[in-house]
Amino acid sequence: MFLASLRSRWAGLLGAFVAVALGVALTAAMGLGLASSFGAPEREPVRFAGSPVVVMGQNTLTVPVKRGPGTARVSKPLAHPHPVDIELLRDLRRLGPVRLDGAKRDAVGVDAPVGDVRKVVGDRARVLTGGERRLADPEPERDAQALVAVNSFLGTAGGVSAFVSVFVTASTFAFVVALRRREFGLLRMAGATPGQVRRMLLAEALTVGAVASGVGCLLGAWGAPVLADALVDAEIAPEWFAIGGAVWPYHLAFWVGVTVAFSGAWTASRRAGRVGPVDALRDASVDTGVMPWSRRIVGGALLAAGVGLLGWTLWSDPSALMKRKTYTTQPMILITALAALTPLLVRPVLRAVRLPGAIGLLVRENSAASVRRTAAVAAPVLVTVALAGSLLGSAETAGEARAAEARQRTGAELVLTGAELSRTERVDLTERVEGAEGVRVAASSASTAVFVREEGTALIRSEARAVSDPAAFASVSRLPVVAGDVRDLDDRSIVVNEEWERRRLGKWVDVWLGDGRAVRLRIVAVLARGTGDNGAYVTSANGAAAVVDRVDVGLRDGADRGAVAGALRERIGGGGLRVRTAEEWLTDTHPATKPQTRLGLLMLLGIALVYTSISLAGTLLMATSVRGPELRSLRMAGATRGQVRLVIAGEALLAVGVGTVLGLALTLLNLATLTAGLTRLSAPAGMTVPWDMVGLAAGVCAVVGVGSGVLGVRRR
Repeated sequence: MFLASLRSRWAGLLGAFVAVALGVALTAAMGLGLASSFGAPEREPVRFAGSPVVVMGQNTLTVPVKRGPGTARVSKPLAHPHPVDIELLRDLRRLGPVRLDGAKRDAVGVDAPVGDVRKVVGDRARVLTGGERRLADPEPERDAQALVAVNSFLGTAGGVSAFVSVFVTASTFAFVVALRRREFGLLRMAGATPGQVRRMLLAEALTVGAVASGVGCLLGAWGAPVLADALVDAEIAPEWFAIGGAVWPYHLAFWVGVTVAFSGAWTASRRAGRVGPVDALRDASVDTGVMPWSRRIVGGALLAAGVGLLGWTLWSDPSALMKRKTYTTQPMILITALAALTPLLVRPVLRAVRLPGAIGLLVRENSAASVRRTAAVAAPVLVTVALAGSLLGSAETAGEARAAEARQRTGAELVLTGAELSRTERVDLTERVEGAEGVRVAASSASTAVFVREEGTALIRSEARAVSDPAAFASVSRLPVVAGDVRDLDDRSIVVNEEWERRRLGKWVDVWLGDGRAVRLRIVAVLARGTGDNGAYVTSANGAAAVVDRVDVGLRDGADRGAVAGALRERIGGGGLRVRTAEEWLTDTHPATKPQTRLGLLMLLGIALVYTSISLAGTLLMATSVRGPELRSLRMAGATRGQVRLVIAGEALLAVGVGTVLGLALTLLNLATLTAGLTRLSAPAGMTVPWDMVGLAAGVCAVVGVGSGVLGVRRR
C-alpha cells in the first residue's frame, strides 16, 4: 500500500527527499573534512631539515597543582623560550658540526649520534629527532591552530545542517499529514487501524530517507574536495589541506539521513494515527485544533529553557555570550521553541496587519483561516532570519565591541610597529623618536605573557605587555582602570584585570613571567574585564626576553600628524619599522569582524537558505495542489487568473512576513542579551543588527515563496 502511496505522493515528498539528500551530502562532506584534519600528515622539518638532531632551549613552564588528594604537574608553552646557552653549545660542538640559524640560539642543529647528544644535554634543553624537529620551525603551532579552526567550522556547519534538516523534514511530514487528513479518514473508514496508518507513513519516510541518503553520499563525495578548496581559498584551512580516503563519514552520513527522515516522520505518524473515520467527511477550509497541548507544552518548555539559559549565562558568565560556540548554539533552542509555537502566533501577528482592497482582505483572511499552511511557510523563514540575524549580529556586535574597546584604550596619535629590537636598540629608538620635532612622548612596549596558579588547581596564562616607561605609556593610553594607577607600576609590581582570582589593590601575587621566572609582584592597578583583551602589564625588567614590537607616540599641541609621521620615517631610517596613524593601526589590527569569521558565517547562512528554499517550495507546491476547488470558486465569483495569482502571491508574501517578524524578534532578544552582557563587562556596548543579511534572507524567501506559489497555480 505504501508503494502505491509513494507513487501518487512523490511530488509532496520531493521536498523531504531533497532536504535529506542535501543534509546527508553536507554531513558526508563535513565528516570527510574532519577525518582529514584528524589524520593530517605531519609536516616535514624546514629550518633544520639537514640535521639529524635538533637541540632546543626549554620552551615550557611546568608547575605543580592540586589534583584530588595529591598533586600533579601541568605545563604551558613559554612566551619566550630559553636560548641554548653558550656552555651547552660549546659541549655540542665537541660531538660534531653545529648549525646555527643566524644570531638566534633558540635551537641548533647537531650532526652527531642522538644518544651522545642526549647524554651531553641532560635536562638543560630539549632534544628533537625525526618529525619532532619541525617544532623548531617558525610558528610551529600555526598548522595546529589552523586545523582547530577547520574543526570548529566543520563542526558548527554540521550542527547547523543537522538542525535545519531535521526541522525541514519534520515540518514537511507534518504538513503532509495535515493535507492528507481526509485520505487517512477514508483509510480508517475502510478498516485500517491507527497502527497501519502510522506504519504506512513511517515506511514512506524510511524509503525516502534510504534513497535520499544514498544520493546524498554520492553528492558528498563530489562536494568534499570542493569544500576543502573553498576552505583553503578562504584561509580557514592551511594550504596543504586535502580530503583523505576515510570511509566512516559515509556510514555516519547515511544512517544520519535515515534517522532524520524517520524521526521527522515519527511525530507526524502519531498524529496521522489519531485521525478518525469522521475526518473523511470534513471539507472545511478553516483550520481548527492546529496546536495540540503536547506541542504547546514542548514549545513552552523550550522557550522557558532558552530564555532561562540566556538569563543564567548573562548573570553567571557574561563573557561566554561573546564566544562563537555560545552564540551559535544557544539561539537554536529559542528558534526551535518559537518554530514549535508558530501556529499559535500566526493569528495574533495577522490581526496586526491591515492590507488595502478586497484582495488584501482576502489574503489576510485566507492566511488566518489556513493557519497550518501559513505556519508551515513562516516557520522555515523564522529559522533562516533568526540564524542570519543572531549569528552574524552576535559576531559583529562582539567584534565592534572589541574594536571600540581598542579605540578607547589608544590615546596615541601615531603608532610604530614591526621591529624586533634589543634593549640597546630599544633605548636608542625611543630617544630618536622623542627627539623628533612635534613629538611630545614616545612609549615603547613589548608583547609578553604571565602565568598564575589559581585556586591551586589550574595554571592560567594571561597575555601581557611589558612597558619601558609606565608614566609615558599612561600618557598615551586610556586603560579602563577601576582601581589604582598605572603610573605606579614598577619592577616589583603588576597591573591585572578583573578576571584574575586575586585582584585586590595592594595585594601580592605569585606569578611566572614569560620566560618562566617565578616572581612575587604587588598589584598597583586593576583594569575592567572588558571583552577579554585587557591583559596584564609589567615593566620591561619583567619582560626582558620580550622584543619591542610597538611604540606609541603622542604629539605636541598643534603638531601636524602627517608631517611628524614623515619626519619619523626619515629619522628612524627603516629597520623594519612601520609608521601609521592610530586609526590606520587600529583598522589593520582590530577589525570589527575577521574576514574568515564572516565568510564562515555566510557559508552557514547559505546552507540555511538552501534548506529554507527547499521547504518553502515543497510546502507551497503541495498546498496549491490541493486548493483546486477553492481557486475554481474564486474564478466562478468573477476573479481573473491574474487576481488569483495575486492572491496566492500575497498569501506567500504575508506568510514570509510573519516568519520574518518572528525571526527578527528572536534576533533582537539574542542581541539585546549580548549587549547587556557587554555592559556588565564594562565593555563598549552597541547592538549591531545585520540588516543587509536579514533583508537578503527575507528577500530570497519571498522570491522563492511567491515563485513556488504562482507556479503551483499555473499547474492547475
